[in-house]
Amino acid sequence: MVESASSASRKSGLPPGTLVHVGEVLATETRITILDYTPEGCSEHVATTIGEIAQYRDTDSVTWVNVEGLINIDIIEAIGEEFEIHPLVLEDILNTGQRPKYEQYDDYLFLVFKVMYPAEDGGAVNYEQVSVLILTDYVFTFKEKQDAIFDSIRTRLRKPRAQYRNLGSDYLAYTILDAVVDQYLALQDYMDTVIEQVEDDLLDEPDADTLSNIQRIRHELIFIRRSSAPLRELLNGILRSDSELISADTLIYYRDVHDHVLRVTDAFDTYREMISSLLEIYNSTISNRMNEVMKVLTVFASIFIPLTFITGIYGMNFVYMPELKWKWSYPVLWLCLVAIPVVLLRYFRKKKWL
Repeated sequence: MVESASSASRKSGLPPGTLVHVGEVLATETRITILDYTPEGCSEHVATTIGEIAQYRDTDSVTWVNVEGLINIDIIEAIGEEFEIHPLVLEDILNTGQRPKYEQYDDYLFLVFKVMYPAEDGGAVNYEQVSVLILTDYVFTFKEKQDAIFDSIRTRLRKPRAQYRNLGSDYLAYTILDAVVDQYLALQDYMDTVIEQVEDDLLDEPDADTLSNIQRIRHELIFIRRSSAPLRELLNGILRSDSELISADTLIYYRDVHDHVLRVTDAFDTYREMISSLLEIYNSTISNRMNEVMKVLTVFASIFIPLTFITGIYGMNFVYMPELKWKWSYPVLWLCLVAIPVVLLRYFRKKKWL
């Protein structure tokens, strides 16, 4: 069954726990990858039925089930029924506009957060919701699309005698969170580069494109802040958790991720302040440039006002104007017309108005 709504308002009136995919559809099909491992080795394959997931229940291994693509609601519903996941949790998994959070249940833990990384063309930031279910020997991850975010984890698990395979599902969940925060660090480096470029543009010759870039970065930072800041609360919830699903030995690793998140969110807060300052600098630069233009126009107007006054007087058609009968009136008039601008220009330069 495929049901999708572009926004949460489309679910208005439906009973709680109704499974409807909410948000942009980033993948048109759902793929389930199972990676099962023990200290001795690991196996990996693409599953086609829910029974392939359930067969690892009676083993001593840790099983990572990665669901990529949320459009097929039947699969999400079947996983919930097989592992007794609350319908409201399944509803949150399918709602891709969730705020990052941590929820503790009797038999499992539920995490939801955003993955953020720069687009390949460097034009924007990509966002993807990831939901994680931590069970005794299972970890479920639900992603909006297929990508390479977790490839580094798979590579480490495939290595012979990998130490990661000696640890439980709580440590696997930590590595998933750590991989997500690594993407935040990459995004931080990207924002460093982008803001430095804007600063260079401001010092060089700011134009309409510079303002457009500043506004785009400001808009992105709002969403980045909205997605990253709640991750601190999520990790605080894990660190304060008394769940048996997270061992005391693993908590130190979550504390390390928490420190990384604090550093990243502080950096993003600094970027927001910087981009506000850059916007003020841009406005000041444009205002100063306009003032310079107006000053030049005012100087020219000041020069031509007396010239216009003189020519206006002698352009009148009065009969009794003694200067009109004078032999040297024409050259004297030209002398005045030349001397006045020269005197005014020297005066303006002396006052440093030019």
